[in-house]
Amino acid sequence: MKKISYLPLILLILIAVGCEFDEAPKEEVQTEIKKPKPSIKEYGFTLDDYEVYRDTVRSGDSFGAIMDSHGVTRGRVFEVSEKVKDVFDPARINVGKPYTILKSKDSLSNVEVFIYEESRINYTVVNLKDSISALRNKKPVTIKKNIVSGVITSSLSAAMDNEGLSILLADKLADIYQWKIDFFKIQKGDQFKIIYNEKYINDTVYAGLANIEAAVLTHYKNPYYAFEFGKDSLSGFAKFYDEEANSLQSFFLKAPLKYSRISSRYTKRRFHPVQKRWKAHKGTDYAAPTGTPIWSTADGVVIKSSYTRGNGNYVKVRHNDKYTTQYLHMSKRNAKVGQRVKQGDVIGYVGSTGLATGPHVCYRFWVYGKQVDPYKQNLPSSEPLKESLKPMYFAKMDSLKKDLGQIKFKEI
Repeated sequence: MKKISYLPLILLILIAVGCEFDEAPKEEVQTEIKKPKPSIKEYGFTLDDYEVYRDTVRSGDSFGAIMDSHGVTRGRVFEVSEKVKDVFDPARINVGKPYTILKSKDSLSNVEVFIYEESRINYTVVNLKDSISALRNKKPVTIKKNIVSGVITSSLSAAMDNEGLSILLADKLADIYQWKIDFFKIQKGDQFKIIYNEKYINDTVYAGLANIEAAVLTHYKNPYYAFEFGKDSLSGFAKFYDEEANSLQSFFLKAPLKYSRISSRYTKRRFHPVQKRWKAHKGTDYAAPTGTPIWSTADGVVIKSSYTRGNGNYVKVRHNDKYTTQYLHMSKRNAKVGQRVKQGDVIGYVGSTGLATGPHVCYRFWVYGKQVDPYKQNLPSSEPLKESLKPMYFAKMDSLKKDLGQIKFKEI
């Protein structure tokens, strides 16, 4: 009887099984790599390095009280206040303003930085860590250009609202045209086109209107152009001119006379040279020789022409519902109550009557019945554009006028 060998059969089975294992897919073991979280940077600090506390100044809060609640001693608060007072006045933090406190992450949890936001853009950093210091800074701001076209159906503000625009843009446009167009007589069907810039913090957070570069407003089918060019040297506000380089802001003269110097400005605290005491001086003094003509800075009606012990000879002129001016210490008055005067008309002469130590005119200014500093108001100027600047102006204006022409007017 022959013996049967099973060895070849066993080898065949092992080879077949081996092939099956070779063909089976291999599972890959994946190791998950965790990406580090990006560090948060703000106000020039890496916030991950600190304990961060954010809050808003509330009624009754003070810098000292806020610091005390975070463990800063009164002595340290006094030291900080004295060292930073030229940059940051701790007594003048306002209710509603946000602030941020950065504290050390160790067991002491000491206050190292106090950040106070004066506005959405401007902030002050007070460093308490080593040597006490303070600095003012701004958040990164991006300017974005925009264009808009609209048509008026009832009012300018309503037309802006229909376009989803800020009321600030309507106010600014009204300011630009306030001496050319009576907005109480605005007509249905009047149209406007504007090229303007807006401010954004970190490219995303809206921070307000930056400026208007150019605009055209049709009123009674007449186009009124406005182009921004330069700033007023005293107020810092932008100036606007039409397509012929005529100023749109042509209501007030800069001064009521040809003067040699301003001897005293508007201030809330001045030592009075006659009364020998500290008090507010709500006017601007222009020194000039006795007899120098004083003129009305704008068209209006004389509402007072009189004498008092303090004012001496003075004249008061009402220009419209908003503006009133007054001229004090005249040697002689040249206007009567009820008299209509034009811009530049002589209404009196420089003197030193009343409480005055020398010849000058004290020029006072009211806006809606409140005395203000005229040089800090966005007041229209009657000064024409200098001839030397006109080539530059027209080059800029031509470009902006072409851009406006590319924008289509909207119809009702």
